[in-house]
Amino acid sequence: MTPSAHAVLRRLKNLARPEDLAGMARFGINPKGRLGLSVPEMRRVAKEAGRDHGLALELWKSGIAEARIVASMVDEPARVTVAQMDRWVRDFDSWDVCDQVCGNLFDKTPFAWTRARAWARRKEEFVKRGGFALMACLAWHDKAAPGPAFLAFFPSIRRGATDERNFVKKAVSWALRTIGKRNARLRAAARREARALRELDSRAARWIGADVERDLVRQ
Repeated sequence: MTPSAHAVLRRLKNLARPEDLAGMARFGINPKGRLGLSVPEMRRVAKEAGRDHGLALELWKSGIAEARIVASMVDEPARVTVAQMDRWVRDFDSWDVCDQVCGNLFDKTPFAWTRARAWARRKEEFVKRGGFALMACLAWHDKAAPGPAFLAFFPSIRRGATDERNFVKKAVSWALRTIGKRNARLRAAARREARALRELDSRAARWIGADVERDLVRQ
């Protein structure tokens, strides 16, 4: 039997380590509404709970960061709607929740490619980060996707590269680097794009170009 949201929340709260929150904050993790759990602990709770779309929706409503990450682990991708994705992305307030939800759930939905491009155009910091995090997760997880599908992300990456906000520019770099690691052809394309970014009149774009080039040259 699938446990209730109340039971899962109680389990998470019993594992809480508030003494770890200060250390998390030093890594840019928003400590608000957080219990202090590690990702392996959340994965164990999710495994115990099993897949359940309704449970995921209830856990998300709690507003607790760890519960929301667990929600992304127990949800059923085939039952996720665009409306749900758009609601959840508006709730992102920390990079780890953003990246976990994109990598655990959103990139496995049939709407991932269109949402990545749509969110990358948004102004809200973590919605925009979600767009580029989703691009990175697709490059990492969608093994069957053809190369041209990732090249189609490059205009979005070029536009996003001039955003000076730290959580956005790091996600743009992550997206381009991960695309470049798929195969030799995409690596060459990503390095060309990185060199082009270094020529832009933008400190963020130059940083991203250097970061991507430095990582990919080692591949």
